[in-house]
Amino acid sequence: MTKPVVLIAEELSPATMDVLGGDFDVRHTDGSDREQLLQALPEANAVLIRSATTMDAEAIAAAPKLKIIARAGVGLDNVDTQAATDAGMMVVNAPTSNIISAAELTCAHILASARNLAEGNATLKAGEWKRSKLKGTELYEKTLGIVGLGRIGSLVAERMQAFGMNIVAYDPYVTAARAQSIGAKLLSLEEVLQASDFVTIHMPRTPETMGMISDEQFALMKDTAYVINVARGGLVDEDALTRALGSGAIAGAGIDVYVNEPAKDLGFFSSPRATVTPHLGASTLEAQEKAGVAVAKSVRLAMAGELVPDAVNVAGGAIDPYVRPGIPLTEKLGRILTALMRNQSLTAVEVHVAGELAEMNVDSLKLAALKGVFTDVVSTQVSYVNAPVMAENRGVEVRLTTSPDSPSYRNTVTVRGAAANGEQYSVTGTLTGPKQVQKLVGIDDFEFEVVLADHLLVLQYQDRPGVIGVIGQTLGDQHVNIAAMDVSPDDDNDTALAVVTLDAALAEGTLTTISDTIGAERSCELNLEER
Repeated sequence: MTKPVVLIAEELSPATMDVLGGDFDVRHTDGSDREQLLQALPEANAVLIRSATTMDAEAIAAAPKLKIIARAGVGLDNVDTQAATDAGMMVVNAPTSNIISAAELTCAHILASARNLAEGNATLKAGEWKRSKLKGTELYEKTLGIVGLGRIGSLVAERMQAFGMNIVAYDPYVTAARAQSIGAKLLSLEEVLQASDFVTIHMPRTPETMGMISDEQFALMKDTAYVINVARGGLVDEDALTRALGSGAIAGAGIDVYVNEPAKDLGFFSSPRATVTPHLGASTLEAQEKAGVAVAKSVRLAMAGELVPDAVNVAGGAIDPYVRPGIPLTEKLGRILTALMRNQSLTAVEVHVAGELAEMNVDSLKLAALKGVFTDVVSTQVSYVNAPVMAENRGVEVRLTTSPDSPSYRNTVTVRGAAANGEQYSVTGTLTGPKQVQKLVGIDDFEFEVVLADHLLVLQYQDRPGVIGVIGQTLGDQHVNIAAMDVSPDDDNDTALAVVTLDAALAEGTLTTISDTIGAERSCELNLEER
């Protein structure tokens, strides 16, 4: 059996390779070499990158087999996430891999700024002894202003309180109670800038946050204050920073990130009051290993056809282990629904979860149903990523409903579809026993119980003696074995629905022969083998 191809486009830790193990055909390329990258992508099922590899629309178009783009780090500036989503590719990163390293570097910049480490190092190496001119400041009882009290900002607050610093913070998405639990007092941005002896920025880079610290903000700060940016290049306006340092509007700065990288000859680089580092926030052995291991685990999940908690372009988040077995079942229910609708135009899909599962987050089951619904009706790759996009583009209304009541089984999942002509269809499945066996237990108003297999035959007909014999005889003539069969009668309409589990696909024309012979009102062959 051919192993999936995992393309490693940049150097990753040995632990990353250990997680991938021997289940993949691991290949290496230089992602910074555009021509080499484009030549390697056509055979790749997954690609692991860092910051030097650009996965833009051109690269994505060159990779028709690609299922996942895994960025071993936090930022995704080098990945065209929208193009990947349209192509059905999952994009993952390692959002928590570098938070400790970034927080520690922030603290290092605060300390370096307070004690003039950069200038002291440079002048001493140049043969100058400037001890008397390099008086620093203690952190004890100084005020640290944190702009953005997320994971990294919170870690910085925790660490700098050990130095006896007072913490104030600005974050429009954090409650006063949450800030208080961290040991910070929430203020407006202007109040934080005015009150702080050190200001550190920990915000995402968006159109709204670009240049959020500029001339106007520097004018609010103390002339003895320092500004630190280890988060994203451009949050601090680089030209305005040059002016503020040159005029003495602030005492100094510690900068690790830049608008354009690699950065060279920026105006403030020449200032002895600026400590600058070449984007070292995630540059620790520990952070790089965590990032590589995290995305390697995501690749394994994606290659197994499972949803990935760290995917940035898939809704659903972390999946409860109790919910996870329902994902492949629900995907199959979606495929069965499409087959039963016989290419009718779909206008709405409802996924209804009943039983104990209803108490959990089952958003992933909605994604699985949509993936199944579109798998056999479009020619492009369908994934958990682009299935919702396909539904939206086709004007298909999608709903997820739940109920704690499941009279016949511990849990059931029903996928319902509405056709443009007004007809309604539904398919119900469940998982039974310690092995969580997938079973089909309902189609429309018919109830039965059959184990889901790769090949199924569904026949609805007028209920009368001899029909089952005809079905068996015809299949026998075609050397197709019946693994199981369940018949559900509808006494009110004198009809019955038979679901037959087969050990192989039917030869061409067999379904028509059976249908014509028994006068079937509805007939359908289901092939649920993975595409």
